[in-house]
Formats: sequence, C-alpha cells, structure tokens
Amino acid sequence: MKEILKVENIQKYYGNKDNITKAIDDISFTVEKGEFIGIMGASGSGKTTLLNCISTIDNVSAGHIYLENEDITEIKEKDIAKFRREKLGFIFQDFNLLDTLTIEENIALTLTINQKNANEIDKKVEQISEKLGIKEILKKYPYQVSGGQKQRCACARAIVSEPSIILADEPTGALDSKSANDLLNLMEEMNKQMGATILMVTHDTFSASYCDRIIFIKDGKIFNEAVKGEKTRKQFYNEILDVLALLGGDVRDVR
Repeated sequence: MKEILKVENIQKYYGNKDNITKAIDDISFTVEKGEFIGIMGASGSGKTTLLNCISTIDNVSAGHIYLENEDITEIKEKDIAKFRREKLGFIFQDFNLLDTLTIEENIALTLTINQKNANEIDKKVEQISEKLGIKEILKKYPYQVSGGQKQRCACARAIVSEPSIILADEPTGALDSKSANDLLNLMEEMNKQMGATILMVTHDTFSASYCDRIIFIKDGKIFNEAVKGEKTRKQFYNEILDVLALLGGDVRDVR
C-alpha cells in the first residue's frame, strides 16, 4: 500500500528553558492510503497536540511530518491555508456548518475557494450527496435539517475535495449514543467504500473499535499499538480495553 503520512521523530515543547513541558516526545509512525487510524490516550497525553501538528495548526519543535512525501513542517506560512484546503479534510465535533449557506453550498465551499469550475463543483457535490443520502436536502439550510443530516453534510464537505487524509478530533464527543453510532458507520463507509484515509483522535473505546489500527499515546510518547486485522469489532473493542488497562491510572480518563 502507498504511504500517505509519515511522522518522523517529532517533538513539541511548550514554555522556556526553565520550565519546559514536553507535549510530544519523539513520536514516529506512518499511515498508509485507505487506513482508518485511531489515536487514543488520557487527557494531557499529547494526542490533540499531535493532531494539531499534523493539521499545521501547531508547529513541531523538532522532527518532520511528511504528507504524500511533502514535508509539511517546511511549508511557508503564506502557503498553509492552500495546503489545508487541498490536502486535508476535517470532521469537527459541532459540524461547523455555515447557517447562511445551503447544504449544497456548505459541501461545495472548499471547491469554490479552490476555484474549481462550476460544472466540476456541481458534479462532485451531486455525486457525494447521492452516496451519503442527502441529495434531497441540498437546497435547505443547516437549521432546516436534522442532526444526522448535518453529520452527513459535514462528512460530505470533508471528503468532496478528495483530500489526502481526513482528520477528526473527538468527532463523537458531543453526540448521544445513536448519533455517535450513525456517524461512525458513516465514517466507516467513507473509509471502506470511498477510499478515504482517516486519522481520528478519540477517548471513546467504542469509537476506536471502528478503526483498523490504534496508536496509544502516554506522556507524549507512543505507549502501544493495536491492529484490528481479522478480528471482529467486539474482539477489537476488548483488546483496546486491555491496552487501556495497562495504562494504569490513566484508564479512568479514557472514556
């Protein structure tokens, strides 16, 4: 399989020489095209900082991050926004839809900003909305549709530009169990049927069980890794719980 993401010996420090906090302490891993990867760890373990560095929201203190062989730690500030629009997709906890735009316009926003031609935009939006079952609500506004339809719109927006990788930070954190389950099934569909590569930070063991592989972070370092392989989701869920138990006192923070 093709390597999409390579994280190489990255470190992230906060503070000054008299009071340094190591949020990330020499982390390395790779993600292959089409993988659904989970990042787990207790609050303060460094997992969100790691995601922020990969998404270029934060800068590394040392090391390199390569996305499709491009060193994103070397991208100039003036080129960051363009890089994010073209290479990254995002799924947020609260959807981040714009109420002044229709569902169709929300999905098309990145394509419009990237100055794709109108015919291409219409075609891509129609295709993705049909795949995700929201074609009939394209002309409505976010406040006119259900939470589940908003989820589908947010996922459509994340994948419509065919990004190299989709980043999700606690996407089920604010959802009830049914909505969370619906979103996870949708993300699994995006991964398995549409070929999306997804990197998801989560506290939740059930959410993590949808992933192909879990990287566990503790005190800014990789603590362990679990691979789903041929296991059922229930078997993988139990394996994840076993690893979390090894985290000792941290397990109470990983929900």
